[in-house]
Order: sequence, then C-alpha cells, then structure tokens
Amino acid sequence: MQRLTVAGRLLITALILAAAFFAFRYFGGNAALRKLAPKDAKEKEYSESQTMPRADDKTAEGAVEESSASSSEASSGSSESEATDQPRQAFNYTAPEPQNGQLKGVVELGASGFNSFIVRIDDQKRWKLEKAEFGNSLVMENMASDNDIRTGLKSYIGKMLDFGVGGRNIHFVVSSGALKAEGTQKIIKALKSLNYFVNTVTPEQEGSLGLRSVLPADYADNSFVTDIGSGNTKISWKQGESIKSLETYGAKYFENGTSDETVSTEVSAKAKQVPNDHRKTCFIIGGVPFELAKSVRKGKERYTVLDAPSAYKLESAKSKAGLNIYKAIADATGCNQFVFDWDANFTIGYLLTLK
Repeated sequence: MQRLTVAGRLLITALILAAAFFAFRYFGGNAALRKLAPKDAKEKEYSESQTMPRADDKTAEGAVEESSASSSEASSGSSESEATDQPRQAFNYTAPEPQNGQLKGVVELGASGFNSFIVRIDDQKRWKLEKAEFGNSLVMENMASDNDIRTGLKSYIGKMLDFGVGGRNIHFVVSSGALKAEGTQKIIKALKSLNYFVNTVTPEQEGSLGLRSVLPADYADNSFVTDIGSGNTKISWKQGESIKSLETYGAKYFENGTSDETVSTEVSAKAKQVPNDHRKTCFIIGGVPFELAKSVRKGKERYTVLDAPSAYKLESAKSKAGLNIYKAIADATGCNQFVFDWDANFTIGYLLTLK
C-alpha cells in the first residue's frame, strides 16, 4: 500500500466501499433502513395502503355498499309499515258460487256518473260478478246534451247485450245521491225514450240493498255495512229479520261549505246507533273506500282489509272528506276491521230482490 500512489489508494478504497454497500443491500439492508425510517414516513405508507385497495378489495367494498343500501331500503320499508296504528287483521272468507245462474245486468246512475254490472245469479240468490265497468259522465255536471246521454246509455246497453244479457234482464237504478243532481232528470227522460224503466231508491232503501249484496250470511249477527257515496253515506245492519239503515253526509259535503267537524259529529252520532254486538266487522263499499282499498290490495283478492284511517295520506278534497267519514265511523263504533268488497254494489242488491 505504501508503494501505491495517492490516486491508487483512493481507487482501492472506493472499490471496498462499493462492495460493502452492495453486500449490505443484498443481505437485508432494505428492512434495516425501514426500521430506521422516521415514524411519519411509516404512517404515510400505512395510510396509502388503506386508501388504495387491491382489485379483490374493491369487490368486498362494493358488497359493503350494497349491504348498506339494502339496510337503508329495509329501514325505509319498515317506517312505512309502521304508519298504521295496528296490523291489518286477516279476513278469510270465500263467497259461495252460483249454480247454473242467469245473467242479469244493471246500470247505476250515480252522483258521479254511470257504473254497470253484469252478474250471474241462481235461484238461491248466490251471485258472482262477471263484468263491471266504471265511468264518469258530464251529465252530473249538467254539461251534456240529450243526444250525448242517449248515446252513452245505448253504449252501456249494447255492451251488455253483446255479453249475453237478455234485454229484459237489463235494469237501471238511480242512486239516492244522484236524485239530488239536476242532470238526473235528463237521464231518466232519455231512458224512457228508449223504453226502459228507471228505478229510484231512497237512502234507506239504498242502504238496505247495499247490505243485501255485501253482508255474508255468516256475519249477519255481528257486523254492519257502510256505503260511503258522493251524495250520502249509508250505515246499515240486520235487526232480526229486518234491516236498519241510516243516512248521513256523503264525500262531497265540502262542495256545500260544510265543515269537517260538523260532518264528523253527525256521522259519529249515526254510527253509535249500531248495536254493540254488531261491531265486530264493517263491510264497506263506495268510491272513497275503493281508493283506500286500492293502495293495500293483494293481487286480485275480492275482500281487502283497510288500514286504520290514520295510515292514509290523501290529496283530493273528496278523498279527504271520505276519509273523515271513515274515521268518524271507526272512532264511534270501535270497529277495527273494515273489509272492502271489490264486487258488491247496492244495485246488485237490487237485482237480488228480483224474482
């Protein structure tokens, strides 16, 4: 080494240092350097590894998000189901089928328009709805001409004839609420010109006919019937061999400026007359009950149990008014099972009175 020049010594020293450096790297120098690294550097490395998942981690992350979404939807559904005061009670009943019945048709002239029904009825008064058609008519607003009325009526009659109903088995019934409308007399006049007789009914008769169509015999001794129409509401029940029927406000009471409180008070007073032993179930029909049942119907079931009045959030004035009537009846009677019959109508009850 003493014979070497200064430059040679520096060259040999550099080679030794280089060899030592590469040996250090080869035998685990990286791990040692990480141990000597500052704390914040290690925390940065950990943080980056958590915020940048691997491809398989993204799948797991997506599953977590999907699970969270499902939980959110479940919570939302739960809050909606809790809107009712109590769960709806099941109603398990199947109406008896007619045996070799005859087709009969009836057109209801109601306070909101025409409705038609084709029913098969046997000699034991068992019946089945074969076809129903609901339609609004400007007649009730006194905005249709005589010719419009005749055309509309001929259309209803023609459809029944095409279905197989005999001409003599087609009937027309004017609801008690429609009798109060100005345009009703135009309809009656048009029907007479077509050689058809028009049957009119009082509110009490209408309530009695509604009960005939909707109240099953098995429930005659413990239940009552409510028909919430546009022009009036009928509350009826069996009283021995006879039928008791009461009339009160209909769902269009708001058009006359009548307050909800006034209606609720009168409806409650009428409903409280239903005997205590007839308050197990209320069979309910009418336009507003139809709207209430539509939102909770299961499939094509004939009987739908309504939710409690407080569960419904309605928009139209008529629907809100009908809901006020429904609530008054429920509160006054304490009945907690209101069953809507999708097939029944007071005009079908009229057909059941015919021979």
